[in-house]
Amino acid sequence: MAFLKEEKAKVILEHGKSDKNTGATEVQIALLSARINDLTEHFKQHKKDTNSRRGLLKMVGKRRRLLKYLQRTNLPMYRELLEKLSLRK
Repeated sequence: MAFLKEEKAKVILEHGKSDKNTGATEVQIALLSARINDLTEHFKQHKKDTNSRRGLLKMVGKRRRLLKYLQRTNLPMYRELLEKLSLRK
């Protein structure tokens, strides 16, 4: 199942201040988290899809770097985002 345009727009509206605010760090983290969750469901059926697994690992690394940046620059937003997305830290 692909990450649909409507789902992406919903995530952007939920975490950004407007529908055009796609560059904000919290929006990028939320989008990556949604795609990671989507791919995780994909791997429950397709265990041997190693090419997509590599993409998943790259997304996880990018999300980790963005979270580290957000923690350094805006700690209250970082904590709020971890709570919203139910991520561990």
